[in-house]
This record gives sequence, structure tokens and C-alpha cells, in this order.
Amino acid sequence: MRWRALLAVCGSLAFAGAASRADEPYRELYRPQLHFTPATQWMNDPNGMVYLDGEYHLFYQYHPFSNRWGPMHWGHALSRDLVHWQQLPIALYPDPHGAIFSGSAVFDRDNTSGLGTATRPPLVAVFAYHNHELERRGATEVESQGLAYSLDQGRSWSKYRGNPVLKNPGIRDFRDPKVFWYAPTRRWIMTLAAKDQVSFYSSRDLKDWRHESDFGRGWGAHGGVWECPDLIDMKVVDESTHRFVLLSSVNPGAPNGGSGTQYFVGQFDGHRFRPEGDAQRAATEARWLDYGSDDYAGVTWSGVPASDGRTLMLGWMSNWNYAQDVPTERWRSAMTLPRELSLHRDARGLALRSAPVAELKKLRVRSVAIPARTVDAPAELIDTALRGATLLELEVTLDLHEATNASLAFRNAQGEQAVLRVNRALQRYEFDRSASGETGFNAAFAGLQTAPMIGNSNLVRLHVFIDHSSVEIFINDGETVLTALVFPHLPYESMVLSADAGIEVTAGLVHELKSIWQAQ
Repeated sequence: MRWRALLAVCGSLAFAGAASRADEPYRELYRPQLHFTPATQWMNDPNGMVYLDGEYHLFYQYHPFSNRWGPMHWGHALSRDLVHWQQLPIALYPDPHGAIFSGSAVFDRDNTSGLGTATRPPLVAVFAYHNHELERRGATEVESQGLAYSLDQGRSWSKYRGNPVLKNPGIRDFRDPKVFWYAPTRRWIMTLAAKDQVSFYSSRDLKDWRHESDFGRGWGAHGGVWECPDLIDMKVVDESTHRFVLLSSVNPGAPNGGSGTQYFVGQFDGHRFRPEGDAQRAATEARWLDYGSDDYAGVTWSGVPASDGRTLMLGWMSNWNYAQDVPTERWRSAMTLPRELSLHRDARGLALRSAPVAELKKLRVRSVAIPARTVDAPAELIDTALRGATLLELEVTLDLHEATNASLAFRNAQGEQAVLRVNRALQRYEFDRSASGETGFNAAFAGLQTAPMIGNSNLVRLHVFIDHSSVEIFINDGETVLTALVFPHLPYESMVLSADAGIEVTAGLVHELKSIWQAQ
């Protein structure tokens, strides 16, 4: 007991020193101003995301004693608008069963777990334990699933005395439970990563779990282990039909190297997930949520009210190829911008789109129109009225006409640049950060990122967010997404458009944004 008490005290002190500055705008080089970051130390996967009584809870993998990965805790932050975040004390600490790996949280409204009461139902966190001591001994069964619960809207947490609630069946990688209530069978469904596939379990009370089925063999990318799955019931836009979408992050094996998130569309009956499409084709042509190198382990918020109706998600903005090497010291890692997922029918069949949440509009300070014009020589899109702005949002529609190559360069005063290219000859989008700033910390960082173009339209709609160490690009209403870290020595404050033939800017706006850490 003594070591656990000491760990809790040390963690609280470490957080207190960080939290004392949490309401101040962070000033360090590369510190994101639009994205959630911990005040200090290491962060990776978003965990336990749940909405309750007007509050969005974000838990996350956190190491309070180092800026590199280590024994995992659950950090905790809270938002009422998905934009501004209040950092709270660490929610879950390691215990004799192991460190606290990724998982989810749900509001047990009917107290099916018996961990609360009818008048005071609990928030329940379902998470993976990882036992480092067993791992050092060479054991296989190092991961199991545990519960914790809160009766005060997530401010404090108690571990369930019967942990672990799901023991390891002999699989080395057995983690990241994502839980939701499936009304037709009146059971909780757990979607769990099991080596290079997904396992489904069911429970009436969140404590006793029964294996239902497995999915993944012969489907999708298998370059590495599957992680952080999420099974989501989604309505097809402009249709009355619903489908289930299964997210599964994989590391390595992403289209641009390292870690990334694939998805499958299909049906789920409470027992088995049946994907649509051809298995042989799906095994070689995985669907990717984001083609950029830096969006991983994303999952959705549970408990979003039906009156809202959105599927809201957040990802870890990094890549295991270089996550521990990026040139930040006081903290490491950020989350992506919060996104709304939607399911559309297009030339690919049923496909996911991602869009930045509408709440981000409240960060706009000034907006300047980009006049319609033909561009046949390099053209600056940033008006002099926005000179000096370094937190930028771009909305622009381009008609490429006969151009086979067009580029949009994000530049700073030192000549460093990150470049988005539309390569129609190769039918792909390209993101080049080889001259973006600091790149030498890892050989894998500067490689060219590509994404296939969809359809043959001359029109390309771009929605871009520029922060101090990232670029997020949503193409054609989120049909294609590229998320990438960059580390320029000065923030980008210029956007230069060019092409190999005349292209037309048909509509556009540039917005200057304010920091999420400023007073609201």
C-alpha cells in the first residue's frame, strides 16, 4: 500500500506544478495553440471519452514523470465546448494488476453494474491493464481488462474490487476496450483489440463478459498489431439506412508508414460484425480514416445526446515512428482537432468523411475574403490585413481546369515551408514537409505523404488549419484528410498558390484564430 500512496502523492505534485500554469497561454516553441496538450510530460491515446451533463470528458494515456512513454496513467481534461479545456488531476494510477492502458467510459444510466444507485448512477471506465512485471518475466498473458467508477461526474474514481473483469485468454496484445450499450439485446458490447484482429464481448452488467465473435482475419491492413477499435452505429447521410462502422488503428502498416487508422462498414447484430464489400479486395485496399502520418488511435465520444446527433471523435496527433523523438521538451504530443464523422454513399460505396467540429468557429478573430481570380503565377493568399497572424484557417475552392499539378505552400519568414500538392498526373494528393523546419530528429519524419484522389472533378475544396506545429487538411468536405506535424522555427504566416497552368480561385476565406488557452 505504501508504494501506491507514494505514487499518488508524487503524481499529484507533478500535476499541481503543471496545472498552476494551465490557464495561461503556453509560450514554448512548437506549443500548439489550437489543440489540446498536457501542461507537461508525455501523452498518447485519447481514452474514456464520454459526454455527461454538458461536459465532454477527455482521458488520455499519460506519463507524469517523463516526456517519453512509460508506466501509463489516465490523465484527465474537461470541456464544455470541445474547444477550451480545463486540465484536471490524474484520474487513474497503476496498481498491482498493472499500468492503465487505453479504454473507454460510459454513463451507466440504469446502474446495470450495481456500482452506483438508481438515483446516483455511475460513470464507468473500462480499461486495459498492462502488467510490466509479468512482461519482464517473459509471460504472454500480460494484459487484462478492469473497471473503475465515479459517482461525482468523473471528478474522482474508485477501482472495482473484482478487477480484472476480463482475464487474458493467452493473447499477448489484448487491450483497448471500447464499450457501448446495444439496445436490441439489452447488453453492453465491448470491442477489443486482440493481436491483429478485433474481438467482441457482451455483458449485462459490465462485470461478467462473454465472448461473442472475432473479426479481422483476411480483412484490411495487417502490417502490425490492431489497437484502439471502435464500433459505431451511424446513419447514412441523405438516406434512412444505418450501418455500423468499425475503426481499427494499426501499428505499423499505415499507408504513409508507421501508425494509422483503418475502417470497415457493415452490419452488427449484437453478436457478429459482417463487413460489406469483397474480402479479397479489402485485404489489399484498406480504407483509411486519415492519410496523413499523424492521426492515430482516434475514438468517438460516448453519450452524445440524440438531440445533437453527431458522431464526434478525437485522435492522437503523432506517429509511433518518431513520437518519442519530436523536438519538444516540457511536453510531448497533442490531440487532433475534434472532428465530426459522417457516412456517405459515393463512388467508393459507403465511405467515412471527417470535418472539423463547428464549435471551432468561435476561435475566429478576423476573416478576410480571397477574391475570385485566375492564378497563372505564384500568388499569395494571405491579405496584408492578416500580416503577422500565425494561427490560421483557410477555406478555398479551386477550379484546376487544365492544370496537372497545383501546389499550396505554407511558409515562414525563414523560407521554411510545408507544401500540399494536387498531382493529377498520378491521381494523388501529396504533402511534403522535407523543408518544413526541424526534421532531422528522425529519418522517417521527412518522407512524402500521399493520398489517392477520389473522382475526376476539376474542383478541389480545401479546409486547412495551421497551428504552431501542425497542419490539418480536409479536402472536398472531408472526403480525404491529411494530418501532419511540422516543426518550423517560426510559425507559418504565408500561403502561396501556384500551378503548371492557369487555375481559378472561385471562393475563399482566410481566418485569423485565437489561442484556446486565452480567456474565453
